[in-house]
Amino acid sequence: MKPLLIGGRAIGPGCPPYVVAELSANHNGSLERALRLVEVASAAGADAVKLQTYRADTLTIKSDAEEFRITEGLWAGKTLYELYEWAHMPWEWHEPLFARARELGLAVFSSPFDCTAVELLERLNAPAYKIASLELVDLPLIRYAAATGKPLILSTGAATAGEIQEAVVAARGAGCGDLALLHCVSAYPAEPAESNLKTIPDMERRFRVPVGLSDHTMDNTTAIAAIAIGACIIEKHFTLSRNDGGPDDSFSLEPDALKDLCRDVKTIWSALGKVNYSPQPGERSSLRNRRSLYAVAQISAGTKFTKENVRSIRPGYGLPPKFMDEILGKKATRDIGEGDALEWGMVGDD
Repeated sequence: MKPLLIGGRAIGPGCPPYVVAELSANHNGSLERALRLVEVASAAGADAVKLQTYRADTLTIKSDAEEFRITEGLWAGKTLYELYEWAHMPWEWHEPLFARARELGLAVFSSPFDCTAVELLERLNAPAYKIASLELVDLPLIRYAAATGKPLILSTGAATAGEIQEAVVAARGAGCGDLALLHCVSAYPAEPAESNLKTIPDMERRFRVPVGLSDHTMDNTTAIAAIAIGACIIEKHFTLSRNDGGPDDSFSLEPDALKDLCRDVKTIWSALGKVNYSPQPGERSSLRNRRSLYAVAQISAGTKFTKENVRSIRPGYGLPPKFMDEILGKKATRDIGEGDALEWGMVGDD
């Protein structure tokens, strides 16, 4: 399995977690707010900021028919067209957002929802593409994005293993060399109990690609836990405030929480380390406080060692306690003072 490369940054097993701050619809209709969100992502320590590139007309049609109406969840009462018209990011905003992110040293890419979106993002030299969960079954779109030769991240919310396999085959067949998958629950918000994080290592074994988590839960616990079982990418929606009334604000991280996420996933990745059974550098000072064998009374040369004059105590400069039985009954080779650490040179024959 080779790592994914986005803007020269390696992403995969053995690499630090890659945090993608999902701007989504949290611009709330304001380019100024969208630019501010890019700055927040950079200040928080995210590795990338991700946009969504679509128009209402590229996702659906303007219809009031029952199957086009949203009847539950955050957006109940709207038609699909109304939701996407409200939430979409005007295409003319992409260039200034890409430019601001690059000024800040932040990777910036997007989820295209049709081929014209890919064409726009190609003109902006997007370094990668992310296919949204509900577009995973749009194999022609996957092939079109894969044909650019850019890295591709496929989100897998609501997908079966068979559908994921079809999408991977489509991407590979169209020339995608750098591919990653995101485990995801496409609920807004998602319940931690439905996250099934054990899917992440299984997905890595099945598809032999780096795997991350697109997380819609309300806090950072699930995302941090995902790192502990092998996720190498974390994607989270973020906003300026959950109370601002935008389409995605209510389940997105606020700036301080995003900063905590960026810090904590790297901390837990560092803590995972490697299999190790040797004392760590930070433990060196503790070794002196191990127990060891000391004389606890004056012992004259030729006197036998007994439980009354030798004990296992701290600190750890004497012989290890495991040699107590071997020493008892043997004679001291020289005078030993109370509080002296025992050495083999002090121990003679019976």
